Amino acid sequence: MVSVSRSRCIDLAESERLEWLETNGIGGYASGTVSGIRSRRYHGLLVAATRPPLGRAVLLSGFEETVSIGGKKFALSTARYEKAVSPEGYKFLKDFRLDPYPIWTFSIDGIEIERRIFMPHGENTAVMSWAVLNANTDASLELIPMLAYRDHHHLRHETANFPYDYQVDIGTVRFAGFDGFPALNLACNAAKIDELGVWYRDFAYTIEKERGFDFTEDVFAPCTFGFDLAKPAVVIASTEKHTFEDAAELEQNELKRRKQVLALSEPKDETDELIAAAADQVIVARGKGKTVIAGYHWFDDWGRDTMIALPGLTIANGRPEIAREIILEYFNYISQGMLPNRFTSGNETPDYNTVDGTLWFFEAIRAYTQATGDLDLIKGDLFLKLVNVIRWHLEGTRYGIRVDDDGLLAAGVPGENLTWMDAKIGDKVITPRLGKAVEIQALWYNALRVMESFAERFDEDRTRTRFSDLASRAKESFEEKFWNAELGCLYDVINGETKDASVRPNQIFAVSLFYPILKGERACAVVDRVEKDLLTPKGLRTLAPYDPKYIGKYVGGPVERDSAYHQGTVWAWLIGPFIDAYLRVHGDEGDVIESARKMLTGLEEHLQDTMLGSLSEIFDGDAPHAAKGAAAQAWSIGEFNRVRRKLRSR
Repeated sequence: MVSVSRSRCIDLAESERLEWLETNGIGGYASGTVSGIRSRRYHGLLVAATRPPLGRAVLLSGFEETVSIGGKKFALSTARYEKAVSPEGYKFLKDFRLDPYPIWTFSIDGIEIERRIFMPHGENTAVMSWAVLNANTDASLELIPMLAYRDHHHLRHETANFPYDYQVDIGTVRFAGFDGFPALNLACNAAKIDELGVWYRDFAYTIEKERGFDFTEDVFAPCTFGFDLAKPAVVIASTEKHTFEDAAELEQNELKRRKQVLALSEPKDETDELIAAAADQVIVARGKGKTVIAGYHWFDDWGRDTMIALPGLTIANGRPEIAREIILEYFNYISQGMLPNRFTSGNETPDYNTVDGTLWFFEAIRAYTQATGDLDLIKGDLFLKLVNVIRWHLEGTRYGIRVDDDGLLAAGVPGENLTWMDAKIGDKVITPRLGKAVEIQALWYNALRVMESFAERFDEDRTRTRFSDLASRAKESFEEKFWNAELGCLYDVINGETKDASVRPNQIFAVSLFYPILKGERACAVVDRVEKDLLTPKGLRTLAPYDPKYIGKYVGGPVERDSAYHQGTVWAWLIGPFIDAYLRVHGDEGDVIESARKMLTGLEEHLQDTMLGSLSEIFDGDAPHAAKGAAAQAWSIGEFNRVRRKLRSR
């Protein structure tokens, strides 16, 4: 359980900074801050996945909440406008907790009122309740629903044609669909419903302002709901049809499901429990299979992120069947030997502009088969598909991806960046890595050895020999070309005669992967260099601080932030491969294990901060390494969990 004390709750700067997240397993979510202020355009009580797992739309932005006790009115909600914070319900907060979903306790004149919200799995539904806990008192509640009806990337502004009509059935108010968004049903046990029909103007979203985006919004309030708090007030906001009586069964079923997820992870401590829940939040349905939302709030599902995160999200949490579903689903999207880079809400066809996502697919399959022994997954047709993927890389596929005469994998065309360091400003590539990137060679070698192992298990002798020869050739060329004797580490990219000596974390994969392309003294030197220049309490920097191109703060508008994204910014997910490499060169004796465990302390503490119960995408390169980027990132969660479990087994 995550708990926020009264002192932190009534500190507006603190409670507005702390966020919560509920997800529904199909891409939809509810999210906000402990204070109740919406600080992002992405915050809302029902953000529905209209084309699961994508097409996310903010339908119900929030409520204005007012409780009446003994004839006096008190606000429970809190909102920030451009020039004021009003109302100020946060001042009555006694505490906030995730237990397992968001629960607020308000204390007003000795009366305690509890607000809850959760999302049932598999549908675009949010269930909310308000209840008096400790007294029989004459109390009532007024809720004013605020509708946005917009894509979660955009903002709503007052318009004359916003749908005003709504239908009232027994216990349900139905708001018509608008601008292509689905209808919204609010099932409740309200004692009365009164028409309102007004706009609330100029909500101010502070994080959007900090990020250099439009940050004010208008939302529409069609009516008011009145409740007698002699019994709990219940509202079910959904694109489905429910009655308020469904709330108890929905809660019971969801609590049972979450307990099952938790039990499968076999938690040993509170961190295990939190990370199992965080992992569950990013796993979503895609078609008949599963995929991974790369990060909340704004990312869709990305092939690269999914494959990197997969072992830690699924296998490490006792859910290998989810890993299997993800792998099978992505087999459906292989095209010209490539896995999709990402699926986007606006396109039916995914983007295929990645060189490493496909190579991580091999490692994900290897991890799954090693953990389960389920070689039947890929025996036969799927193995042949993997062989065909290798053939495409040998002969050449999109964006100049091809194996060169030296056996190394080249990739890229001007104006594109196919590796994970993919930031662009317009047509400008911020971190140009055209040619032969160091981690791509490590991943290519690893994929070839994985295929060699599979071929051996399947008695495919000629195929096994072919993969073995390709891997040996790649390793020989890598050792010859990538060693930077001056710095005692690896070049980041080689493009013809040009060698980029930037000290970046990408070289760690040459040591960390299951089949390392680099061993011995050079591997030790790489780990030492990365530890010295790049390791922080929150992960690895993307560039050494002494480099002239280093940017230590991820701040400003899109141009400033994208310029810093891979130029010094710390990425949490990189702690996983670093610890793998650290253990490989230093062994797994007690002192080494203890040192590695201490490297995770900063992220363990972060689970109680920013997005409560989850891990952020990135952090400033400079101390104190403030959290930035997406507030709940899949590969941060997955790699933290995978390597933490690995250390425990030592």
